[in-house]
Amino acid sequence: MITEDILISFGAETKNYKAGTLIFREGEFPHFYFQIEKGKIKLNNYTESGKEFIQNIFSDCHSFGESLLFVDRAYPMNAVAMEDSSILRLPKSNFLKLIRENHEISHNVYRCLAERMYYKYIMLYNLSFQNPVLKLKQLMDYLKSYYEDKTPYSFQIPLTRQQLASLTGLRVETVIRAIKSMEKDKILKIENRKIMY
Repeated sequence: MITEDILISFGAETKNYKAGTLIFREGEFPHFYFQIEKGKIKLNNYTESGKEFIQNIFSDCHSFGESLLFVDRAYPMNAVAMEDSSILRLPKSNFLKLIRENHEISHNVYRCLAERMYYKYIMLYNLSFQNPVLKLKQLMDYLKSYYEDKTPYSFQIPLTRQQLASLTGLRVETVIRAIKSMEKDKILKIENRKIMY
């Protein structure tokens, strides 16, 4: 989202996180802008019973958690490295100075935040569906919307069945059954255990 050169010129540093490492914890206050150089990060919470609920997954060149740099509120979620990751970390005051001084960058940040709001609206609406096929189809439609080729089976869903379950609030067994049903109805194809949508 923001070029590495600009982030570094404003004081960003690269931090490396091993898979499974917590980057920030629910309840902590935000002090940094985070942008992934390499790796994969999930934002999650846990229910009272300990079940993981994944809010979102981000990979190379994506930022995460930046909306909370604009308000004086604690993180309502955790950020966890899903694989070994390198992340550029810019102090909050430097980030706010950067967007104040760069109109184009601030426009891009606001656009990114608007996209994230759109995703949240879709996922909130998704919670109202009882049918697991509809829940999964809506999530897959959203993921594919960023991909140029819209032909059937041209997009490989970049998530495991467990991650699909955690993103939709379904049990993994329900996801597996729904995917089989979707394959039977020719909504998607399975190739080498990968979901092609």
